[in-house]
Amino acid sequence: MSQDLTNLKLHDYKPLRDVVFETLKSAIIEGQLKPGERLMEVQLADKLGVSRTPVREAIRKLELEGLVIMMPRKGAYVADVSLKDIMNILEIRASLEGLAASLAAERMTQEELKNLKKRSEEFNEALRNGDIKMMIKKDAEIHDIIFKATRNEKLICIAEGLKDQIQRFRVTYITEYNKSESLIEEHQKIIDALSNRDVEKARMYAQQHIENAENYIVKEVKGLLDRKDSGE
Repeated sequence: MSQDLTNLKLHDYKPLRDVVFETLKSAIIEGQLKPGERLMEVQLADKLGVSRTPVREAIRKLELEGLVIMMPRKGAYVADVSLKDIMNILEIRASLEGLAASLAAERMTQEELKNLKKRSEEFNEALRNGDIKMMIKKDAEIHDIIFKATRNEKLICIAEGLKDQIQRFRVTYITEYNKSESLIEEHQKIIDALSNRDVEKARMYAQQHIENAENYIVKEVKGLLDRKDSGE
């Protein structure tokens, strides 16, 4: 279990149970708590420096959000993400990203474009430094800027609803992807299309970017399942 869980951030304006919930949720989304890992109340409480009660409440809330499953007589486990879940969500995301990029090509301000290029440069620097955590952060910021530039609150809301699940995939994709340089090229194509106000290219490149991620993740998950079936 990750030692990062010891860094519990307490806030005077938030109940302890909410802080514990957000800490555990973040640990699952960021991959510190792995799919299939058992969540032991006593151990988690010790690591977080709290009693078992807020941990128990947090686990129940995480179950409602689909991030934790409760198994009879066995306890709580971090929920696995099925191949079907991955394909379904990334298919939706590919369409959303394409739509967002096409709208952003028309509506993005010069200041937003400047911020987008800055985040892309920071992503590239993180890649050169081998800073996976920063790469994940900057990749998320790049996509957030594009969605916000659409000025479409409904679209932004839908994207926000998928954000936690997408972040779990992003962690896997960027952490394991052995051709991360390709992400630089893909980001640059999207940015160039946005800079040129090319609606169709922006849509095409943004959608391809997510489809590439889907193809890679599906391949990796299938490989993992095959290895499990063969007993490796």
